[in-house]
Amino acid sequence: MTMTDPIADLFTRVRNAGDAGRKTVDMPHSALKEAILQLLVREGFLTEARTTEVEGRRRLRAYLKLDQDGRTVISRIERMSKPGRRVYLTNREVPRVLRGLGVGIYSTNRGVLSDRECREGRIGGEYLGRVW
Repeated sequence: MTMTDPIADLFTRVRNAGDAGRKTVDMPHSALKEAILQLLVREGFLTEARTTEVEGRRRLRAYLKLDQDGRTVISRIERMSKPGRRVYLTNREVPRVLRGLGVGIYSTNRGVLSDRECREGRIGGEYLGRVW
């Protein structure tokens, strides 16, 4: 069966792993998913993201960052742009997520960037999702 929205699958896997109290989550590899996970590492929502090889196939493994109570620091992760309704924003339209406590994820011509990086670089792009 083909997957129509691999980014939503990534977000769902991370959300479900956090809800289940897991420390890691595995998923099929793609360059876009890897870039999104690296952004989440840069922004402090994940501790690490690695590319591994399992049975001859590349996979991504994300290590969830946990608080003192053992819960993931990601309280919510949402998909904004979907295959049926793409959301593109200019640099002036890029919103702050939770007044700067969260992070917007954008696909731009310079790669996958956070909302802060988009405002600093004055570029817009496809609004993939948001995390807080």
